[in-house]
Amino acid sequence: MERHAHAVLDAAFDGGVRYFDAARSYGRAEAFLASWLDGRGLTREDVTVGSKWGYTYTANWEVDADPPEVKDLSAAAFHRQLAETVELLGDRLALYQIHSATVDSGVLEDAELRAGLDELRSTGVRVGLSTTGPSQSETIERALEVGGFDAVQATWNLLEPSAGPALANAHDAGLGVIVKEALANGRLTERGDQPQLVAAARERGTTADALALAPVLEQPWVDVALSGAATVEQLHSNLRALDLAGAPDVVAPEEPDAYWSARSELEWT
Repeated sequence: MERHAHAVLDAAFDGGVRYFDAARSYGRAEAFLASWLDGRGLTREDVTVGSKWGYTYTANWEVDADPPEVKDLSAAAFHRQLAETVELLGDRLALYQIHSATVDSGVLEDAELRAGLDELRSTGVRVGLSTTGPSQSETIERALEVGGFDAVQATWNLLEPSAGPALANAHDAGLGVIVKEALANGRLTERGDQPQLVAAARERGTTADALALAPVLEQPWVDVALSGAATVEQLHSNLRALDLAGAPDVVAPEEPDAYWSARSELEWT
């Protein structure tokens, strides 16, 4: 698994990718990323490394584990997981993000946690948050109100573009904007449920994933679009988006509630 991860990371770096995103709950992602950085002798001068805290991985490599991860956005969880992340990534950690922050979780108003985030920020590590669910915009706007964040990571794709205006506001406020799930967890790929996208991609001589990623990269407020590729082949296909222009008009956006309901039914991988 580590060798496979390194092969994908090598292909990404050789393809021009310079931001790498992990999380405490992504199995051994931080460990594999750290060993790859060591092997290539890469530092914060060469790449930007971000990770996330807030979920603890509990699947133990079982695909059907229930639950695969446990969410805890407390100050205690932050301090515990920050120590674990730093042990692996050391001073190469450049961005640490709340994993799946929501307004109703109270994480944005937790005074003890905010003090911890401020302390981390004072050391030169940027602080961010990722969002999830149909109320992403509300979470982003609240984060802008309370302040203290340097970046936001949110879902935005052809099927679920509702967070766009809030992300534009975050960009205007000086935050870095990272788009996740640009391929809708596989729905906007050859194996997805949008045959019209696949047909349009073939007409243009490209792949469905590249055609879906291209409009993400074209948004003026996007700084980073995450690939999520699990193989070198998938990564190379994703990178074809860099040579495309023009958003396809063959994918109709879904209502946020419907989109996130469908997402919750997808198989966990």
